[in-house]
Amino acid sequence: MSTLIAAFALVVGTAAIVWGAETFAEHLADASKRLGVTAFALALLLAGAEPEELATVVTASARGVDGVAFGDVIGANAAMVTVALGVGAVVATLPFGRTIRRYALGGLAAGVLAASMMWDGRIGRGGGIILVMAYIAFVGVIWLLERRPPSLGEAGELAQEADPSGRVGRDLAYVFAGLAALTIGSVVLVEAVRRVTNIEETQTRLGLTVVGFATAFELVVLAWSASRHGVTEAVVAGVIGSYAYNMTMSLGVGAVVAPIEIGDAALLHAPLVAMLALLVFAIVLGSRRGRLTRREGAMLLAGYPVFVLVAVL
Repeated sequence: MSTLIAAFALVVGTAAIVWGAETFAEHLADASKRLGVTAFALALLLAGAEPEELATVVTASARGVDGVAFGDVIGANAAMVTVALGVGAVVATLPFGRTIRRYALGGLAAGVLAASMMWDGRIGRGGGIILVMAYIAFVGVIWLLERRPPSLGEAGELAQEADPSGRVGRDLAYVFAGLAALTIGSVVLVEAVRRVTNIEETQTRLGLTVVGFATAFELVVLAWSASRHGVTEAVVAGVIGSYAYNMTMSLGVGAVVAPIEIGDAALLHAPLVAMLALLVFAIVLGSRRGRLTRREGAMLLAGYPVFVLVAVL
């Protein structure tokens, strides 16, 4: 891919991501009300699903570029917890109440499960099936707990203001159109920055940093857009859902397609610990006062450069 084409792809991908984030945020509350679930639950399930991550991991595992497969999910999760949450909190205070903390701990559990399985540098098909089943269980619990409860916080206020006479199909179509634009834009970005080396160590480090941040970029834009529109719970839900999805469904499906394995598992150890520690850090910050303010957002943003240093050194 020439420099000119890569630059054009970056512009197109960014534009698609921005449009998708705006569309998703504007129609989320109406769609959730008419479906009878909270905006938090819908964001957790839809924005939390990461098709671009899944596509990247599956492609990397199928082509034998396993360092990118492992590095991408770790790097993307670190970027989402620090940059996406940080940007969202800087724009508007994010809620972090008991329900959110419960799901955040569930995402942390998914991270610990996946980290323990990839610690030796390999996830086979059996491990992949376990991870996929873990995500299915996660979604099932969310749907059971969040079906028709009172809406939470500002997302609930927005839902109450929605026109109940509208049709769910229209708003849901806009939500999915936004997600499609986010996904297409992210894939274009990823293709613009894909690795150009056959060295496993370099592939892994690029996955942890460049590819990981590129695939997480759509959630950063979504966090900025959702916070601006007052749908602050969608920011936290998107990050938690994506974190769990990447560590279970993305890795799991990739491993089912072809076992994921790298020769030097030590390349993953420090980034894995840092990725888990960053989520713990976010939970601690949010639990102190039940919210993430601009100050906490700045602290989270400062965590990403630290992760990058851990990943490349």
